Amino acid sequence: MSADALAAWVQIRNRIDWTSAAGEVPAPVEPIVDGLTTWCGEGSRSSDLARGHRLLAALAQSRTDAFRGRPLTCALLAGWQQLVLGLPGVQFRQGDAFAKGGRERYALTSRTQRDFEHCLRESADPGVPLASRAARAYLDVAFFHPFPDGNARLAMLTLAYVLELEGVRLDQVGPLQTTRYADDDAGAADLAALVLILIRSTHQRATGFPH
Repeated sequence: MSADALAAWVQIRNRIDWTSAAGEVPAPVEPIVDGLTTWCGEGSRSSDLARGHRLLAALAQSRTDAFRGRPLTCALLAGWQQLVLGLPGVQFRQGDAFAKGGRERYALTSRTQRDFEHCLRESADPGVPLASRAARAYLDVAFFHPFPDGNARLAMLTLAYVLELEGVRLDQVGPLQTTRYADDDAGAADLAALVLILIRSTHQRATGFPH
């Protein structure tokens, strides 16, 4: 059996200095072009219009939840995931999960869901820069792999939600769509730096002033 990639992620997560992985950002940031809506719309390929429409519905719900200030929880994610997948209900996975053609295995233990909930709560930690919190939440969803399907889409919605809660939107999210590995500590820190770059670039293009 392959090694537990989730355990590797938790170890890396705990040793990364998230407070220095990314600097402070301007807020609010209102883009000229809504990059996340564009990304969701790109899912409306002629071969799968329904998939894109479901993703847009989940985005709309996540933004309603952000407007209401709802904390990030597994139950909140489950509500979005129902829309992403077009299912009447979804539950936390009931066994080990696999990704990357089976090369990464995310084990399930009696603590997995509880640990995931704890990680989600940390997305609101004011002592950690916003870009780092958003990147870390993205990776938490990717590597805890909470649901049987659709976790990559959910990870993007989660990253955007952490930003949305503080009035920050991006004008492009495509650069975030790179394969991530659970045991790559440098890659995790680089994701935080990338989110910071995207926030500052969005702000600059929207205002004409560098930050």
